[in-house]
Amino acid sequence: ARGRLMLLQEAGGLADLVGAPPKSIAIVSDAWHPQMNGVVRTLTTTCDILRQNGLRVDVITPDQYPSVPCPTYPEIRLALTMPGTVGRRLAKLQPDAVHIATEGPLGLSARRYCMTKAVPFTTAYHTQFPDYVSRRTYLPPEAFWPYIRWFHRPAQRVMVATESIREELRAQGLTRLHHWGRGVDLKLFNPDAGSCADYAGIDGGLARPIQLYVGRVAVEKNLEAFLKTNQPGTKVIVGDGPARGDLEARYPEAVFLGKRGGEDLARCYADADVFVFPSKTDTFGLVMIEALACGTPVAAYPVPGPRDILTDEVGAMSEDLDEAIAAAVTRDRRTCAEFGKAFSWEAATAQFLAGLEEFDGECLTP
Repeated sequence: ARGRLMLLQEAGGLADLVGAPPKSIAIVSDAWHPQMNGVVRTLTTTCDILRQNGLRVDVITPDQYPSVPCPTYPEIRLALTMPGTVGRRLAKLQPDAVHIATEGPLGLSARRYCMTKAVPFTTAYHTQFPDYVSRRTYLPPEAFWPYIRWFHRPAQRVMVATESIREELRAQGLTRLHHWGRGVDLKLFNPDAGSCADYAGIDGGLARPIQLYVGRVAVEKNLEAFLKTNQPGTKVIVGDGPARGDLEARYPEAVFLGKRGGEDLARCYADADVFVFPSKTDTFGLVMIEALACGTPVAAYPVPGPRDILTDEVGAMSEDLDEAIAAAVTRDRRTCAEFGKAFSWEAATAQFLAGLEEFDGECLTP
């Protein structure tokens, strides 16, 4: 697998894979549209690139079944399926590879089928699940690690985005690990995206520097830590979620723009002065590299995700978020944009594809 990954990277991604024997891949995910987050963007972009290169990709997602709102987070839908429904779907598809992206109801159903039928499968660790659930239940994260170990241990490989998460999972006894990075749509996210009309059109124009957050407006994103900072300028929040109403009422000086996508989102990034990433529960932080590709430096806590991505040239990390913002806003925007160009979705998708190969030991990134 390591040799094939090196070959793919040398070839510049998947461009030279079209003539390879076709693979059929089934991806099972509890995170899907209309959700807008890094997991959904990663999976949909990966599926698009695989299909563009002639591979058959079938996805099993909550929109295909009756569902109910997730407690405390109604924007997330939890699929309701009869026992065996997902298994019968997989049996009918007969894919060459099964990838289980999430630990929710659909992921559990797919895992049960694969374990029962001795079908090899891979998983991914997209979110700091124990910390995520801890913030919503007020139970310690340690209470949820047994479930994570149980869920992922039978996988041929667990795909992870950063070295920090690799170390954390290895410490939990999960050693069948494979690097799967992330990318940026550089045609969309770049310094030439243009000015943001919202910044100029609110109350005669927002005070600079504009400090931008993009992502879910939810408790696990630690957004209140950003809203409590005391830097001059304007805090701008792009995104939606269950905490928006409360935070908008308590922090009226901040500007909440709601959901943005495509060129509108790119302009939000490119016209901001600094991107603030307060989350301590992400495994990567796709929004950080989108901001960097637009030339916008990043301020964050020194935690997994930022610690794996940022350098002193393109951002600043500190346990004091005020200090990180003040330092990051001074970084050179051209350096940030050049740094962001290094993240390719084609290379990331090649890593994913290589992770579906047979496993006979931990696969380290070359």
